[in-house]
Amino acid sequence: MTNERTAIVTGAGTGVGKAVATALLGQGWNTVFCGRRLGVLEKAIADAGSSEGKALAVACDVSSESQVDELFETVDKAFGRVDLLFNNAGMGYKSTPIDEIPVDVWNDVVGVNMTGSFLCARAAFRAMRNQAPMGGRIINNGSVSAYAPRPGSVPYTMTKHAITGLTKTLALDGRPFDIACGQIDIGNALTDMASAMTVGVPQANGSIAPEAVMDVQRVADAVLHMASLPLDANVLFMTVMATKMPYVGRG
Repeated sequence: MTNERTAIVTGAGTGVGKAVATALLGQGWNTVFCGRRLGVLEKAIADAGSSEGKALAVACDVSSESQVDELFETVDKAFGRVDLLFNNAGMGYKSTPIDEIPVDVWNDVVGVNMTGSFLCARAAFRAMRNQAPMGGRIINNGSVSAYAPRPGSVPYTMTKHAITGLTKTLALDGRPFDIACGQIDIGNALTDMASAMTVGVPQANGSIAPEAVMDVQRVADAVLHMASLPLDANVLFMTVMATKMPYVGRG
């Protein structure tokens, strides 16, 4: 029996995923950096530097059932168990009215954000239910879009609302198996994907305006806190956002 803890982070090559995977590795977790591009994952591990935890890069398209199953088989062979899944991989689309959104774009966003989250949670739940000692934690990356949409964001907003349903159901269904599930809802963490916030993005009143952002490390710190709890405690929902972003109130 080992006291080592193993985490899987999807979308770990860049942005929020890279920050969280790096933070977990730095805290001694064996950390699986998962994403579509192996070279980007390997660079993320190199950027993380040395740590007590072991890092493993695994290329995986989370929208593919067979690739997700192969991911978890690889992790089982490497580390023997899964203690944490950070269900982070996601994609969006430019601000567009619904009647101008190609169906292919809809299918792509659903494939990653919703089907990918389902497949990874499914595989993690199976592993956590059957390993000894039983149990583990799943943290889903929601968004403030799981509560309030941005203009022209139908595919992204719909899928993030769905993540909330996944979180609540897993939190319920995981109880008999010591599987805790929570969700982190992020607002304006400064990553390459969110860099447009500092220049100007569409607002509800039709204007284009820059928005406040926060260091992505704040997100990593929050996920570390959620992951550090014993399995008899759970942060069901946590919102981490730039203090001055237009979200609460009227803007």
